[in-house]
Amino acid sequence: MEQNKTDSVNNSNDRILQFIIHKRFRIHRHLAFILLLITLLLNAKDALTEPANTYIKIVAFFVLLALFYLNMYYLIPRFIFRERYFAFGLWVVGLLALIMLIVFIARHYLEHFGIDAVQRPSSGPKVIAISVSFCTTIAAIVAVKLFQRSIVMSQRLNALETATMQSELEQLKNQINPHFLFNTLHNVNVLTQTDPAKASQILIRLSDLLHYQLYDSTMSEVLLTADIRFIEDFLNLEKIRRDVFDFDITLRGDLSGVLVPPLLFITFVENAVKHNLDAVNSSYVYISFALKENVLCFNCLNSKPATAPILNKKGGLGLVNVKRRMELLFANRHYLYIDDKKDQFNVELKLNI
Repeated sequence: MEQNKTDSVNNSNDRILQFIIHKRFRIHRHLAFILLLITLLLNAKDALTEPANTYIKIVAFFVLLALFYLNMYYLIPRFIFRERYFAFGLWVVGLLALIMLIVFIARHYLEHFGIDAVQRPSSGPKVIAISVSFCTTIAAIVAVKLFQRSIVMSQRLNALETATMQSELEQLKNQINPHFLFNTLHNVNVLTQTDPAKASQILIRLSDLLHYQLYDSTMSEVLLTADIRFIEDFLNLEKIRRDVFDFDITLRGDLSGVLVPPLLFITFVENAVKHNLDAVNSSYVYISFALKENVLCFNCLNSKPATAPILNKKGGLGLVNVKRRMELLFANRHYLYIDDKKDQFNVELKLNI
């Protein structure tokens, strides 16, 4: 219920912002301003007798309208946005002098309607009142224009950040995928010389993996169960290649329907397989997925050989890339812990989904 109220408030705020900044509402904004100005003048206290009162309101309407549009579409963009504040101040002083001249001419003209047409206060307070009203009006116009501009700039910045993040994510995924493919093809190349039958099995399973990478992983989110099947196929490939390799995948909680970014976990698994090559003893990779109260827990534990395998120096991008992906996708909604011991390597990842 509270979520529906929050969504309703957000939608209402979005509509208000769209009305303020979107071009398709420009005419509506102008009409609303003009109607508001007319309403304020019609409800203003009459200080003059007719027809002088009507004439003054008509003059005031056009003066305020000219003042508003001159500032909104010329002075503020030309001076305030370019940080030419002194020039803008000179314009304000000049406009104030012009307003004073209009008031003086109007007062002189109103004398033709008789001395009782205007209840004249002393000239000092009148000048101060006009100056304060004028400066308040200018400040309000500047505030509206700056607010409108800040919203537009904020939306542009958000759109740019989103586009940049999506581009970076695609680049990271493209770096991860060839890395995995290179390692698998290298394994096939070795087996074609030692065990052609196993090489054939690997190629069949590899076709399934590539189908997932080429099609399913192009989406922004995939089912967690699909990603787990991908990991299982990958480990089965490794088991075919290595006789002394064991793995286990444990699932806890209701994982059906859970959506995650594609290929998020395979890098940890690939890293575990790459670093647990042992020519003497059996090696293992134990993986677990658990879901509890909207927190997805992933754990990957692998054995380490007594003698570390010789690895390609050009590698090592996998963990760096996946860490960067999590920073972009989950920001403050993830926890990553890596425990590197002498005989074991353990990765614990928690995601708020």
